Amino acid sequence: MKIVVASTPVQEHHITELIDYMYSSIFPTYFEDEYIGKFEEWNVLAPKEEDVYFNRTLDKAFKVISSLQAIIAVLETIQEEGYQDNHGEIFAKNVQILNDYGYLFPFTIEEFQCANNPEMISKYSKPANQYLA
Repeated sequence: MKIVVASTPVQEHHITELIDYMYSSIFPTYFEDEYIGKFEEWNVLAPKEEDVYFNRTLDKAFKVISSLQAIIAVLETIQEEGYQDNHGEIFAKNVQILNDYGYLFPFTIEEFQCANNPEMISKYSKPANQYLA
């Protein structure tokens, strides 16, 4: 008999927050709105139905959270400091973990090495204040 500890609601909520952050802060930096809309259609970073049930264990939720945080950290570091070889290794390892747990993330590190026009405003970006929401 194997005892499995379920993920907490806080972990589930944190995964959702990290995915929202990817869509509102990371993707608009590198992709145009039409592509981000396609990501939603393709269920990028949305777990498959069959994986939702199996991913609700404490250790799997932790691995998904850690992978999302690592990818975000790598992409933000590249944006600030530029690309280095170890970034690609960390990125690829964590993308593989996400894909293993059913979170589609079909990107390579090369797609995040050239930022979009910084003056372009995306409908996916979070508003600057509550009055714009």
